[in-house]
Amino acid sequence: MSDTPQAGPAGPDTQTLTPETAPSAPPSRGRRRKKEGKPASLWTDAWHDLRRRPMFIFSLVLIAILLIMSFWPSLFTSINPLDARTCDLASARQGPSAGHLFGRDNLGCDVYARTIFGASNSILIGVSTTIITAVVGGLLGLIAGTRGGVTDTVSSRITEVFFAIPQILGALLITATFRDKGLGIWIVVIALSVLAWPMTFRIMRAAVITARSQDFVIAARALGASQSRIMFGHLLPNAIAPVIVVSTINLGGFIAAEAALSFLGVGVQSPDISWGLMIADARSRFLEAPLPLVFPAVFLSITVLAFIMMGDAVRDALDPKLR
Repeated sequence: MSDTPQAGPAGPDTQTLTPETAPSAPPSRGRRRKKEGKPASLWTDAWHDLRRRPMFIFSLVLIAILLIMSFWPSLFTSINPLDARTCDLASARQGPSAGHLFGRDNLGCDVYARTIFGASNSILIGVSTTIITAVVGGLLGLIAGTRGGVTDTVSSRITEVFFAIPQILGALLITATFRDKGLGIWIVVIALSVLAWPMTFRIMRAAVITARSQDFVIAARALGASQSRIMFGHLLPNAIAPVIVVSTINLGGFIAAEAALSFLGVGVQSPDISWGLMIADARSRFLEAPLPLVFPAVFLSITVLAFIMMGDAVRDALDPKLR
């Protein structure tokens, strides 16, 4: 007799396993996380959340349109920049028509073309100021928060001096003093940046002070990591989120500040075009012809609102407590 056990007849509850009916192996942890859409980091988690926020999508579309308008104005108007600066006094304050959708201003200039070309300078000033304040304030805040001691004390006292200066008043003084030095729109960028970087400094410093007491930073120091590696490899990635949020919100504020300076006569100067300068030129005849003021004001408000809405959405996505 053979010692090999013989297979018995299949009972009613017995199922023969085939490649088609055999249960598949459970998905790996990585595949399961990808399938379920679970993020692997704070940034992917924030992006996963932002894509489901209507406010973020709406503001993103508005900002994209405005950026395209700034870099490629020819997509929105067939009038070239030189013709946009050419005015016909005989046609001053004419209403909207097929050839001039927003009508003409007090000098007979095409309001629609000037509104399109005005987006370039206004957004350029806002973006440039935001980048400068984020880099300067963020870097100084990173150094002060990491080193502490005398470095932190001295830099904090310096920022308090800047906080004591009203931003618009200080920018008004700087632009009025240096506007004849041939700097053009960049004097507005410099004036706003000089007075706005301390806010970014304080936010970065506070975030770094919070992060430097975490276990991963203490472990990096214990393993002999250099100061620069701790700053840029561990502290900066974990402290940059609030700076990004504040910078996004501040961008809209810088655009509004440029409009205020141009309205007061010390910002963008002719023959350059900006929304603030258009509002200033149209205010004297507002009751007779309101449209030359209304249209750039509406575009300015929409732009500021779009960046503020995006900043609020990014803040909510990066802060788990607000979800």
